[in-house]
Amino acid sequence: MRDPRYDILFEPVQIGPVRTKNRFYVVPHATAMGMTALEEMIAFRKARAEGGWGVVCLEETMIHETSDHAPLPDPRMYHDKYIEPLSRVVSAVKEYGALAGVELAHAGASGPAIYHREHPLSPSTKYPHYFYNPIAARSIDRQDILDFRRWYRDAAIRAKKAGFDIIYVYCAHNLSLLQDFLDSGVNKRTDEYGGVFENRVRLLHETLSDVKDAVGDTCAVAVRFAVEERRRASSITALEDGRRVVEALADVPDLWDVNVSDWAWDSGSSRFFDEGQQEPFIDFVKKVTSKPVVGVGRFTSPDAMVSQIKRGVLDLIGAARPSISDPFLPNKINEGRQDDIRECIGCNACTAEVMTSSRIRCTQNPSAGEEHVSGWHPENVPAAHDPDASILVVGGGPAGLEAAHTLAKRGYQVSIADAGKEWGGRLVRERRLPRLSAWGRVVDYRVGQLQTMPNVNMYLDSPLGADDVGGFEADHVIVATGAKWRGGGVGRHHDEPIPGHDLPHVLTPEDILDDRLPKSGSVVVYDEDYYYMAAVVADRLAKAGCKVTYVTTASDPSPWTHNTLEMVHVINSMNEAGISIVVGTSIVSISEDSVRVNRLLDGADSEIAADAVVLVTGQVSEEGLYHQLVEKREAGLIRSVERIGDCLGAGQIAQATYDGRKAGMRFGTTTE
Repeated sequence: MRDPRYDILFEPVQIGPVRTKNRFYVVPHATAMGMTALEEMIAFRKARAEGGWGVVCLEETMIHETSDHAPLPDPRMYHDKYIEPLSRVVSAVKEYGALAGVELAHAGASGPAIYHREHPLSPSTKYPHYFYNPIAARSIDRQDILDFRRWYRDAAIRAKKAGFDIIYVYCAHNLSLLQDFLDSGVNKRTDEYGGVFENRVRLLHETLSDVKDAVGDTCAVAVRFAVEERRRASSITALEDGRRVVEALADVPDLWDVNVSDWAWDSGSSRFFDEGQQEPFIDFVKKVTSKPVVGVGRFTSPDAMVSQIKRGVLDLIGAARPSISDPFLPNKINEGRQDDIRECIGCNACTAEVMTSSRIRCTQNPSAGEEHVSGWHPENVPAAHDPDASILVVGGGPAGLEAAHTLAKRGYQVSIADAGKEWGGRLVRERRLPRLSAWGRVVDYRVGQLQTMPNVNMYLDSPLGADDVGGFEADHVIVATGAKWRGGGVGRHHDEPIPGHDLPHVLTPEDILDDRLPKSGSVVVYDEDYYYMAAVVADRLAKAGCKVTYVTTASDPSPWTHNTLEMVHVINSMNEAGISIVVGTSIVSISEDSVRVNRLLDGADSEIAADAVVLVTGQVSEEGLYHQLVEKREAGLIRSVERIGDCLGAGQIAQATYDGRKAGMRFGTTTE
């Protein structure tokens, strides 16, 4: 039964001519599905509607051929042929009583337009390039502006025909031609669309008015607007033009969807941003407009959601990542099951897959993106083929916990054992490193669920050998014994160990994770892993008082974090901590008080003083038990065995939980 404290979250909200069933709102967010993956798009959005969200929106949906993010796949609404396919998405969302929204967008100079071989568009030639595309955006003329307004109007009419309830005009994330017009640093026009603020806001006002005239009788018209540009110095701030836009257009749209730019700040990871971090920038909006306001903040706590509403910050609780992590979050609050919420950990594995043009995924929710492809439901699992069948899971990290949870939900008899004194595997230690505490939710959720299940036995401090496993007489054994950080320096650039790797002052992340730190002095952290660990280790050592130099063979620090929207924050945090950054450089050898490095671009050698060295070059699977069990299986001493997660191949935690879900879902099926 719902806690009365949360009743306010289930109140309807009137948005122009339409009315929501509650205050839970899935804001537009990318999925990397697009028109060529329509069934995947339908299943993904439908799951959120089934889970109780009152509004479910599609991501940037392009209004014209001059606006696309290829190879990133986006929906399209610039031709009548797209009406019927997207109407199927609408029908799936409305099946569960949710309103369907669509974010009509023109990417301006940020859209390379390469799919149709068009020229990107910009307010002026002052801002001709975006990203790395070797094509200049062209400055649009008066006829282009009239065409642009017509494109928006026509796309809105198509969206109405498709059945959408809420139709967006998009002006955010530095991915919008309309935002380019607002920004005085970008818009250098000298006509009535440039110069003073009143001119720069003109096109946004006209576009909103055009869309309202076209579809506003039955559809709500929303504007998604970034009130603050946090990426660089800009006139668009919550104290300057950001506020002035809201004041000037206060009651023109039916809904204000407000955030900050660009995406790295709007969807800032938990390593650098707390829940609700956008409030100081957007809290003025409701004071300026009488129309409802939606915003985001990686909200997972119902108490935080209620606070936003009662304090007059928001009318609707917007979510992208929390709705990916738990599509059934509203239903769980409504049913008094707050403890069952899979809270978003803010790792941004979801954005990484989008940035690499892959189908969306989630560390906490392995079913994300798999609703159609694998037939996985966020909550429901198929019943056990034999409820008396017993499964032993060896290893209590993310993969093992997820496998045990999935199998137990299906009704199998499950035992899970771990050699450690705490559940969590790699996360036992990683969650204690700087900025990684939120990642512990992966463990907390699964352990909390398993501890309530009568068909689960859990054993800590239980190292199991091959003979011990045989003693369980389980029908199936899942080995999830994880991985360890390798020594020697063998990695992406080194096929053989680095000379000097065996000196006593040369460490690996295993030492740092176990708090075996250098006492002081100069430390070189060498990154060939390319994700988060080297930067986190450098941060930990800097906090301990060491003078840290970060060295990597990559051209950027922690390059994979470009995909998780963290790279700029990683660099900023390193600079703030006084960590020296050396990129494009390989360690040649290690001596007692220095490392010899080689700059890859020109082959120049130099020395860096080092009282200690930490080699972060990759992980090696702990697979010995698995191979011993394979021998026992071949000898007929155990029935079946498989390995999953880092034991199968070290990778992201999102891969580990996916492996765990897959193992749990396929047991007892013909595809096992």
